[in-house]
Formats: sequence, C-alpha cells, structure tokens
Amino acid sequence: MLDVEFISAISVLGSAQWNAIAGLDYPFTRYEFLHALETSGAVAADKGWQPHHIVVRREADIIAVMPLYIKTHSYGEYVFDWSWAEAYQRHGRPYYPKLLAAIPFTPATGPRLCVADEAEREEVMQALASVLPAHAKEMNASSVHILFSKPEISALWQQQGFMQRSGPQYHWFDQEYGDFEGFLASFSSRKRKTLRKERRVVADQNLDLQVLVGSEISSAQWRFFFHCYQMTYAKRSGHGGYLPEAFFTQLAETMPEHLVMVLASHEGEAVAVALNFRDQHTLYGRYWGCVREYEFLHFEACYYQGIEYCLREGLRHFDPGAQGEHKIQRGFTPISTYSNHWLADADFSVAVAKFLKDEKLHIAQYLREASEMLPFRRGDD
Repeated sequence: MLDVEFISAISVLGSAQWNAIAGLDYPFTRYEFLHALETSGAVAADKGWQPHHIVVRREADIIAVMPLYIKTHSYGEYVFDWSWAEAYQRHGRPYYPKLLAAIPFTPATGPRLCVADEAEREEVMQALASVLPAHAKEMNASSVHILFSKPEISALWQQQGFMQRSGPQYHWFDQEYGDFEGFLASFSSRKRKTLRKERRVVADQNLDLQVLVGSEISSAQWRFFFHCYQMTYAKRSGHGGYLPEAFFTQLAETMPEHLVMVLASHEGEAVAVALNFRDQHTLYGRYWGCVREYEFLHFEACYYQGIEYCLREGLRHFDPGAQGEHKIQRGFTPISTYSNHWLADADFSVAVAKFLKDEKLHIAQYLREASEMLPFRRGDD
C-alpha cells in the first residue's frame, strides 16, 4: 500500500531525503535547484506557482518524489495551453487552478517522477494516475499536466490515461566527431563554409570568448550575467525576467558543478554572456544576454562554444533550449518533446484528444520537413 502526500515547500522534506530519491546528476530535480526557486521567491502562490510537491511512501520509507505546482496561469511552462484556457473561458468554466508537474521556467526533458527503485515505477505511476485526478477534483482544479518527460515515460503516462502531446525542439548529438573540425567535416561543403564564416566574423570583431565553470565564475561576472538576463527579458517581454538575482547566486553556492558560463568580451570589456547547466551526459543551454549587439555572437556563445565544450568534456548531448529553427542549419537535429495531460471535464477532454491527434500529425510532418534542412552531407556532397 502506497501513501501519497502533498507538501507545500520542498524544505518540508529536506535536501538529504529529496536528493536520496531524485539524485544529484540531473540538475533541475535536485533539491538545491527547486529550493532556490522557492527561497528566492521565483515560485510562490502569489506568483501563480504554488509548490505542491508529491512524496510517495511505502510504510515509513520514501520511494518517490515529484515536483508539482498549483498554477493560476500558464506562463513559464513552454507547453502552450492558452487556447485550452480560452475555450474554457468562452464556455463559462474556470481553467485555473490546474496541477502542473514540471520544472518552472525550464523546458528541458528529464525525470519528473523520481523513484528510488525503477522496479517500482509502474506501481507508483498507477497510484498517481488514480490519486492525481481525484486530488484535482477535490481542489476544483481543471486538469493535471506533466511536462517534458522522457519519451518512454510519457508513453507510460499515456497508458495510465494521460493524453500525450508532442512538440518540436532542436538538439545536438555527438556522432563520434572527436572535435569541432570533425563536427564540421560532417557538413556539406557549402554549409561548412557558412559556419566557418560566422566564426571568423566573430573573431574579426575582436571578440574573446571564455568558458567558466562553477567556482571559476566571480561575483562580478554573476552580476554582469544578471544584468544581461534582465535586459533580454525587458527587450522581449517588457519585464525583468521570472528569476531574481538571489536564485542565481544561491545556485552558484549550492550546485556550482552544474554551471557553465560562456563570457564574451570586447577589448577587455564584458559584452555578452550565456549560461548553461550540465550533468554527466548533457549540456543544457538556458540564458543569454548582451549589452551590445555583434554579428553572429549569439550563435558563437550559445551554440558553437557549447558544442566545443561538449566535445572537450565528453558530453554526448546538447539541449540548447526551446524554439529556434535557425539551430537546424547549425547542426541541431529536430526532435519531439513530450507532455501528458488529464482534464476533468469529459467534453473538453474529448475535444482536446481530437486536437492532440491532429496536432501530432502536423508535428510529425514538420519534423520530417525540418530534418531536410540539416546541414549534413548527403551522397556526393
């Protein structure tokens, strides 16, 4: 018999117990990451992200944990359900609150339901597939959403009655390239020349790029990063970003081994920065900002330096973040991402299921067409 508990703050469980289940490799389910979100105020009830994490016990032993939030909007999720919310509103029904199992502001595929023993995953999922809908109904939540699961886990949620949704992203995978020149050798001649030209233009603008890891990043560099982070959001969204400076400074103290910063300078002055996270196998591109625009610098700092870092460090996979078809011609392969959804309203559930079936066909067609844009050699290239 499994007991499912909902906790209002990750500190209720504590780092030792949470990390014993979630592990220390994937950065975004680590206690330190989720705790920094809460203590910095980035997620809270008044921000529309009320922590409501799941703890599963067998007798006294914790066997599974899952980040969960009560959401009163759909910002910061990257799996867009605004049209669903609007449809609810048109029919006079509330879409919010909803329950969301996701990493706030982080569209990176990875574990969501963390289990101590993989042999118990199916049993835990079966329990949650019953508990979560019932709990949603009790609190008058419209729905339950599980975002950016690994494909095989998303398929299991689908078997448990949670509709599956797919979406596109663009990821880099090491194909035994050896180094950046080996990576370029896989390109067609014309695409290889184009990429080399972009890198040469960056160098010709007297831009120097430096990769800093963890504790190598100074307080001044963190301050510069946050200034750029705020400027990027101000230009794009008219606000200073979802994450306060305290969030980043706390991560710098508690999990520096996961942080990789690319700093660009012009004649000794910092002008741009990209922040990545990493685990044993993957680099995750997360934030970019600049104080001045330089041609092709974004591609160099956010993509090419990340690929070189992966090749140096033996990382097999680079997830550079959501959106951006321009990544394809630079060697990032179009892939599917997966989420799962349960809606309490039977009529809306039927309508959404039809929408998702049609959307899946369009996504699959798009991915096939997008893959034709990849720069890799074909035949006699």
